Amino acid sequence: MARNTLSWFFTEEFWRSFVRLKLAASAAAIPVAGTIIVFTASNSSADEGGVSFWVPGFVASLAATPQVPGFSFANIVYYSQISAGGNVAFAKQVAAGNINVNFNGNLNANVHGRAEPLYLAIPGYTFATPVLGGQAAVILGIPYGRLQASVDATIMGNLGLGGPGFTVGRSLTESVTGFGDLVPEALLRWNFGVNNFMTYVTGNLTTGRYDPTRIANLGIGHNAIDAGGAYTYFNQKTGLEFSATLGFTYNFKNEHTQYQNGINMHLDLGASQFLTKQWQVGLVGYLYDQLSCDSGLGNRLGCFEGRVAGIGPQIGYVFPISKEWQGYLNVKGYAEFAAQNRPDGWNAWLTFAISPAAPGEAPPSAKRVTTK
Repeated sequence: MARNTLSWFFTEEFWRSFVRLKLAASAAAIPVAGTIIVFTASNSSADEGGVSFWVPGFVASLAATPQVPGFSFANIVYYSQISAGGNVAFAKQVAAGNINVNFNGNLNANVHGRAEPLYLAIPGYTFATPVLGGQAAVILGIPYGRLQASVDATIMGNLGLGGPGFTVGRSLTESVTGFGDLVPEALLRWNFGVNNFMTYVTGNLTTGRYDPTRIANLGIGHNAIDAGGAYTYFNQKTGLEFSATLGFTYNFKNEHTQYQNGINMHLDLGASQFLTKQWQVGLVGYLYDQLSCDSGLGNRLGCFEGRVAGIGPQIGYVFPISKEWQGYLNVKGYAEFAAQNRPDGWNAWLTFAISPAAPGEAPPSAKRVTTK
């Protein structure tokens, strides 16, 4: 009985993992073609097991600025440390078939997780031919890495109304290494002087390592679609920039656990100042909020809506590689707060991106540092 109870209690992808990264993996002008979503086993949403498709903070500065047409390639290294209490630990319970009644009782538990680290490759292409008067681009997020999750718990209660009572205590640590879910994305950008606009659509493909009986996973176990838009104010004369990206996620049912996450809203922010044509400093932040309740036959948690906010610094550097190519380095970090029904902590991002340089421009200028 104790074994089955814990098996049920601790199941399901503990972290969501690598799924979603929105473009620029960094907060700043990543010269890649777009914005994609990506991974994380750590930070992010409420939903099933406290994990969501969208990872807050993956898009930040220069989110809507146009790119130089051609191929681009971004590399992102992500590291995080997170933890949560009993409500999130209880959420790791969606193991199909082990228990089909709700749990009633008390829970004293803590969960911990870390990405050590995760790597995301983002190849992309920006088209030269206008589409609907704007600039079209496509990108693909390919995550790889290792995640570790652990939980300590004491459960006291009964299974269902009038069911048998029990007390169980157990510690569990698991890790997984491999590829995460693939994340394709399509974008359109429009430029009107200092004002820039962008719209995107992306989604999650369940190609990553996932097992509903594990607490550590590199996939989320279900498909998802996410759409939204961004605005960027960028004054190339003063070097001042501000960006806001708003999106909404619809999650399809996890057929392994019969659990369906609610609809999520995410707002990613970035503000920066180019001190020179190559050096950029600023702040990044995000707000993530679940708008509708979780559902499905496998949901033993009720509504379980989650939210979190984060804020931190960023620094970026643009440099020439050749007459045809330029490079971009960015470091940013977030400290999370106001979390509900989800793990929280801190996360850091290192981004290195290569993209086409503007014809006839070398070294690169702030004008060309536009991306996500």
